[in-house]
Amino acid sequence: MSSSFGLDAHLTTYVRNANRAEHPAQLRCRLETDAMGDVAVMQISPEQGAFLQICARLVQARLAVEIGVFTGYSALATMLAMREMHGTEARLYGCDISDDYTGRAHSYWQEAGIDGQVELRIGDARETLGALIGEIAGTVDMVFIDADKTGYDAYYEAALQLLRPGGLVMFDNVLWSGSVADPERCAADADTRALKSLADKIRDDARVDMAFTTIGDGILMAIKRG
Repeated sequence: MSSSFGLDAHLTTYVRNANRAEHPAQLRCRLETDAMGDVAVMQISPEQGAFLQICARLVQARLAVEIGVFTGYSALATMLAMREMHGTEARLYGCDISDDYTGRAHSYWQEAGIDGQVELRIGDARETLGALIGEIAGTVDMVFIDADKTGYDAYYEAALQLLRPGGLVMFDNVLWSGSVADPERCAADADTRALKSLADKIRDDARVDMAFTTIGDGILMAIKRG
């Protein structure tokens, strides 16, 4: 599991206890994913899950898209909030390249009662997003992106086509453990360079209003203008 950049273990525990308790399915997902070893760093933290839920409520999200599903924690967090607001009308499309990791997600979604409201699209996200644009362009309330970093720019452009005016897109890992502030790392590493370029692009993009936050490993947020 990822941890919030800059917080020591004591403060991390405080923040997590200050948030409301996770749904039992979220807790099981988090603990079982932690047990997978180093790959578990791809899972968002509980405080990020709480943040996703409040963001979904702020935009009254009924339809969401997630790029990078992994074992399903973030989709579960988002869907729990959307289902509470909109019941069976809430829906989430998840794009991922791995049948293995996403296959684990179904048991958590089933436990939470939202499995039938999540539709997985397995394959290259550039292709699956292209298909989604053909189906639901301009109607999506919220997009969460936590996938390959060099693809973030393409996913951003796709998200702007999917979102309704006032819809929200969020990118995880935009601090990249602080590497984005290091010119040498930006020059040497494609992922770091892609994240820095995206942050610069969104900061100057007149199509959106934006905020770069330090939640987790950094979440970059942008709201599509009308």
